[in-house]
Amino acid sequence: METYTAMRQFADSWGLVFLFVVFVGVVLFMFRPGAKAAAERAAQIPLKED
Repeated sequence: METYTAMRQFADSWGLVFLFVVFVGVVLFMFRPGAKAAAERAAQIPLKED
């Protein structure tokens, strides 16, 4: 049972840090220069005819 407690404390502390870093990375990726053009191209994919 002690292993569960240790894993839970690890997930509560470092898991939160990891998810925060991933969130910041995604936000920075979306607001990088040139992201708007890539997002607009991706948005048009369903509307293109083969």
